[in-house]
Amino acid sequence: MTKKILLTGGAGFIGSHTYVALKEAGHEAIILDNFTNARRDVIDRLEVITGAPVTCVTGDVLDQALLDRLFAEHDFDAVIHFAALKAVGESVEKPLDYLNTNIAGLYTLLGAMQRAKVFSLVFSSSATVYGQPEQLPVTETAPRSFTNPYGYTKLVCEQSLEQIAGADDRWAFGVLRYFNPVGAHHTGLIGEDPNDIPNNLMPYIAKVATGELERLSVWGNDYDTPDGTGIRDYIHVMDLARGHVQSLDALLSSGTGHVVNLGTGTGYSVLEMVRAYERACGHELPYRIAPRRAGDVACVYGDTRLAQELLGFKAELGLDDMCASSWNWVSRRKNT
Repeated sequence: MTKKILLTGGAGFIGSHTYVALKEAGHEAIILDNFTNARRDVIDRLEVITGAPVTCVTGDVLDQALLDRLFAEHDFDAVIHFAALKAVGESVEKPLDYLNTNIAGLYTLLGAMQRAKVFSLVFSSSATVYGQPEQLPVTETAPRSFTNPYGYTKLVCEQSLEQIAGADDRWAFGVLRYFNPVGAHHTGLIGEDPNDIPNNLMPYIAKVATGELERLSVWGNDYDTPDGTGIRDYIHVMDLARGHVQSLDALLSSGTGHVVNLGTGTGYSVLEMVRAYERACGHELPYRIAPRRAGDVACVYGDTRLAQELLGFKAELGLDDMCASSWNWVSRRKNT
């Protein structure tokens, strides 16, 4: 049954792929985005992929009047909330911006939802709420903490949703803790497109592969891992997008909230990622071994069994799929 969904931050990396997944599942979605970290031509590309016009409103989740107008004009069944700042390093430099956008933005959105009597929300959280995990794989019951302002905002948002749902059983929240989203849509029309030097591994490798950056720095090769480099849980963005649709469907069918990890449950090392990307792009990638960074841990990957149990979610795409789709995206982007 078709549902009407408000997609905040829907022109961004994960939001745009989720828009496609929602349309494929038969839902209607309206995008709200302020385009601070998204390109406007994403909307045109989404129209090509879906073969249908895209309704996109330019605006901010901090704009209460705009949100009230949107909810008055559209009979939304639920909201998927992506709109947030997400760069860990930047959050250390600009904590107030992160507190305002990520926390106050969520509160403004929830207020508009309450006034419109829309009580279902899928929330974009992060595995950063686990801080430095004590045990692997990380389960949803692991202690939560934070190591930077970005992680703090996600933790505060999660705790706020818990308080709200505990006080009013009309609310149902799907809290999705992502590990490391990578890859791109198979058409190569949308993908991750950071405006500056990337903070995350795969987009950095991609820029080395295209020649935009000279080489990759591998931060430490003396960890207690098979090849000495750090291991992380990566998930293909289209698997992640599908997880949002499954979370949404579960909320609307049951009226019951959930908190789940979304990842593959498998860890890949930095050098495994480099080798896989070399297979995708067809040439060697220059890198240098650099000293470990303060605060980095050897290995982080999630336990994804609860997502499978509650949502029927299981990642289907592996590391080679992630790298091949990323290369398809960045090589097309460079030539257009």
